[in-house]
Amino acid sequence: MVGAGSPDSPWYLKFFAGALTGGVGSVVGNPFDVCKTLAQTNTDKTLSLGGLVGGMYRDQGIAGFYRGVQVNILRACVLNATKMGVYDVTKGYVTQATGWSRKDVKTSFAAAFVAGFFMTVTVAPSDMIRTKLMNQPTDAKLYDGFVDCAKKTIAEGGVLSLWRGFIPIWARFAPQATIQLLMIEVIYNAAGFKGI
Repeated sequence: MVGAGSPDSPWYLKFFAGALTGGVGSVVGNPFDVCKTLAQTNTDKTLSLGGLVGGMYRDQGIAGFYRGVQVNILRACVLNATKMGVYDVTKGYVTQATGWSRKDVKTSFAAAFVAGFFMTVTVAPSDMIRTKLMNQPTDAKLYDGFVDCAKKTIAEGGVLSLWRGFIPIWARFAPQATIQLLMIEVIYNAAGFKGI
């Protein structure tokens, strides 16, 4: 659709294609992400997920299910742009450095591992802000959007606090990106499509 499918496509098109798909997906998925966050942070054991959702709808209406949507869109755009862009560019570097083909599983594995690291570097700040925004009480507003949340987070813990939890995030992203991207390559090859 945007011309990023060829190995010779410019890197910025690859990043743009990843960002576009991530942004659209995050708008659709945001209500479920908010519900997940509510359920995970619920300290009132007597309140069910339905009770939490009903309370949020009562207090904030449909807008409550889209709190944090701006940072979620930003996060998804950055995550997918980084994953797909770094993966594809790294495959080119690995191919040049090793002589392996772009379709070789070793090339895909190495590129996916690198993509997982850079996904963590670029997404950890958004994850921190997104979690804080979505974890606000349903009847109160602690932050006035993601910029306000970022400012308060940095003021409270310094710039590096945006990367708090880096190792666990990387421990999640590295295998996730590796398995996901390897499976995409296997499915593409089995279906007769060009790989990434």
